[in-house]
Amino acid sequence: MKQRSLQTLYSYWNEVRAGRLAPQRLDIEPSRIAGILSETFMLERVDEATFQFRLAGTRLCELFGTELRGKNFLEGWSREDRAAVEHVLATISKQGAGAILAVEGASDTSHRVELDVMLLPLLHAGNRITRIIGAMSATSSPYWIGTEMLRTRRLKRHQLLWPDGRPRTTAEGAVGRPAPPRREPPTIRLVSSDRRRFRVLEGGRAGSKLDKH
Repeated sequence: MKQRSLQTLYSYWNEVRAGRLAPQRLDIEPSRIAGILSETFMLERVDEATFQFRLAGTRLCELFGTELRGKNFLEGWSREDRAAVEHVLATISKQGAGAILAVEGASDTSHRVELDVMLLPLLHAGNRITRIIGAMSATSSPYWIGTEMLRTRRLKRHQLLWPDGRPRTTAEGAVGRPAPPRREPPTIRLVSSDRRRFRVLEGGRAGSKLDKH
């Protein structure tokens, strides 16, 4: 992962998780990830078709040229991409997976940039996964970023992450159950996909406020 934001978020999330299926929403302390808040966001699962931004960092709102809070993460994709993203979000919500998405954003003038997006589950509202914390970071810094807004997005690749090395049962049946002890030290696994590689942590530690709802 080139993106410091994704690496930092994953390491902090996994530390706070402490072997559970996922951290509690109220376990997250914004001050611990202050350096990446501009590229951090949080989603609320309203229903299967609505994952609403509860907050989004200033950098992300600048990239898309709009205030993202209140908007549905599933809006703005093609039908095929939306189906794939819905499946990813459902797996996160039901099984506690994490995910990395490679997304191509484009401006009206056809300038394009690739974004890496990380999505990680949080327990909330009766120990169910109804929140997802994420980070989004551009893989490069073209000269036009900040002056031209991203109008379209296209899913290029996606990868599910299993922090304990394997899926668990559904989230409802596994809340609070620690993972089996791992004998090996934390490692970083490189997952090849097309022309890029995702670097995935397996276990280990490592301007706006996150809301409390």
